[in-house]
Amino acid sequence: MTSFPESFVWGTATASYQIEGAWNTGGRGPSIWDAFSHTPGKVFEGHTGDVACDHYHRFREDVAMMKAMGISAYRFSISWPRILPAGRGKLNEVGIGFYNRLIDCLIENGIEPWVTLYHWDLPLELCKQVDGLLDPEFPDTFGRYAEICFERFGDRVKHWITFNEPWCSSILGYGQGEMAPGRVSDAEPYLAGHHILLAHAEAVDRYRRKFQDLQKGVIGITNNCDWREPNSDAPEDVEAAQRSLEFFLGWFADPIYLGDYPESMRAGVGDRLPRFSARERALLAQSSDFFGLNHYTTMLAAAHGSLNEASPQGNGGIFKDQNVYLKEDPSWEQTHTGWSIVPWGCRKLLGWISERYDRPPIYITENGCAMSGENDREVALNDDRRVAYLRGYLEECHQAIEEGVDLRGYFCWTLMDNFEWAHGYDKRFGLHYVDFETLERVPKKSAKWYGQVAKTGVLDSI
Repeated sequence: MTSFPESFVWGTATASYQIEGAWNTGGRGPSIWDAFSHTPGKVFEGHTGDVACDHYHRFREDVAMMKAMGISAYRFSISWPRILPAGRGKLNEVGIGFYNRLIDCLIENGIEPWVTLYHWDLPLELCKQVDGLLDPEFPDTFGRYAEICFERFGDRVKHWITFNEPWCSSILGYGQGEMAPGRVSDAEPYLAGHHILLAHAEAVDRYRRKFQDLQKGVIGITNNCDWREPNSDAPEDVEAAQRSLEFFLGWFADPIYLGDYPESMRAGVGDRLPRFSARERALLAQSSDFFGLNHYTTMLAAAHGSLNEASPQGNGGIFKDQNVYLKEDPSWEQTHTGWSIVPWGCRKLLGWISERYDRPPIYITENGCAMSGENDREVALNDDRRVAYLRGYLEECHQAIEEGVDLRGYFCWTLMDNFEWAHGYDKRFGLHYVDFETLERVPKKSAKWYGQVAKTGVLDSI
């Protein structure tokens, strides 16, 4: 059996728009995801987050699920338009009251709240009035929102995450148009990402100057990244894999830990990649008390594509800027999302982060899988493949710790089946099955298994 350190954090994670519902209840304003999901053709079968898992009304039931599993930490996000319906200006005390009740309920049940300030649901008014993330004043606007959250919740919340997956907000929202606000550009993603970094730095600066000494909390940012394994030992493929990681993770981590964007991005993007002022560099420097990582899969990276590939492709900046070709090994098993199951890629990525950024404390803030057939209740409840997935990745996490990586926690994505963005309710990542006709929650086999791991810190079968 494999034992984790006693202080290791075991948790689950969710996002406000994916589970809360109550989209026009209690004074909440509309978000860009309300507008996007209500636009025909944007989301699978026209699904929306209007009701989702109805967590807004049923949070006590959901906290009880976590307690029954033995989960010690819960990562959730605050809906910005539930706090500030227009993104700024007048506060919504009803929304603040909801999060106060949720936080209190978690603490009463022995569960540590980990709060993400931004998980993609930007107040719609900020997009309509000042162009959302492209607004030069966005960092200050976000900083003022963050400060409200520190003031109202920071006496009990000791773990803050400023942004979840800025790559997704930038590339999928402003580059490819696959997610809200649905824009397509080869320049806007870099500007959006730049402003996210500056907004993160602004929020951290306010927290450290005004709240951290008194509240005794920590603050960081969560980035997503897949591992890139060189397709061969050829130097050009090794360089392509490194370049792909720099465009994907280095884009948002290098400015914080190393002082600027990667040189490979400067070379590939040119003038479309903004520059930091001296003040901005200073604010960004070491502006994360921990390294938050969302990780799901691995791909092979090559410098040259096969003959039927017309252009480079892959997760990172705009595809043509990277000049990297990606593919899967056909022997790798895949999840329902088409993501390959490669546990050793997680260990290699953790090692890469540890070496590049001088061994920061790392928390895996998301890892999990969607499996096929889970719209069928009986298939969903007997999810041996998810148990195998989790065991495989956790074993590699343990190996990374043995190799010197300062990994301190693991949050499974996700607590329960939910609205999975552009996929609607077709992709189910949850440890609990949700029947979206009745909103019944039922623990899957993986919930029982993961709960045992969380309670004991020991990997074992059920």
